[in-house]
Amino acid sequence: MWVVSGDYKRQADPTCAPFEPVRCHTFITEATFGLPIFRWGDAAAVAEEVAAWWRENAQAGYASVLCAYSLGKAQRLLAELLPHVLGRTIRTHAAVEKLNEVYRSAGVRLPPTRRIDPGSRGSFAGDLIFAPPAAFGSLWMRRFGRVRSGFASGWMRLPDRRRRTTFDRGFVLSDHADWSDLLRTIEESGAERVLTTHGYAASLARFLAEQRRESEVLGVAPKGEASERTASERRPIEPPRPWAVTAGLPDWLFEECCAVVGDLAETKALLEAD
Repeated sequence: MWVVSGDYKRQADPTCAPFEPVRCHTFITEATFGLPIFRWGDAAAVAEEVAAWWRENAQAGYASVLCAYSLGKAQRLLAELLPHVLGRTIRTHAAVEKLNEVYRSAGVRLPPTRRIDPGSRGSFAGDLIFAPPAAFGSLWMRRFGRVRSGFASGWMRLPDRRRRTTFDRGFVLSDHADWSDLLRTIEESGAERVLTTHGYAASLARFLAEQRRESEVLGVAPKGEASERTASERRPIEPPRPWAVTAGLPDWLFEECCAVVGDLAETKALLEAD
């Protein structure tokens, strides 16, 4: 039997049913974050970070605009923020609010939100505003006055990506499986053959092959955010080989992590962080 995963995550999510591994012979898995530098923390802790950032911004007289994908990511964050919203106002872009209504009609508990319509005016200072990433920097943003912006994404795990972004703050939250959960899911599938696709598919397939599991890349990774340049396409950073051993990784995989991160010390920090 073949199983095709699509995008998936293994972390608990109050807005959807948990992922269920299915035993199979051949497993096609995504590998968007298929490197060991990608490991996710607890989503509730991320929500606490967002709440603290929102509170600090409110005290300074700013509106907080948090960009997250309209389907799934925004609702997950809203649900995780439930313990932090008493007496505070959350507003939403129309694209987010339309999907909030669908989630509520399905029985998913979300905090109260106010849709921002074309005629919405007044002060937004102290409010938390959910918007899709495409809205950031658009004319839609101008009505809010003094703003601090944030972005929720697994890519915010990379220090250089956070530094280069135009957002004021990055929050590490992804609806894709991290390295540990990719390996766990593959193991639980019992698959004798694994095909990897998207993102770091080649790295994951090579690692699996070295673990004596039949594996190969399926197709070509798409262009865009998930198709980061591989180590061979970037100027290599030569790390001390003893550190690769300490990290429990093959030399080539540690070197690829270094090439993606762009800094040896930051790579070590990401691999040490749990």
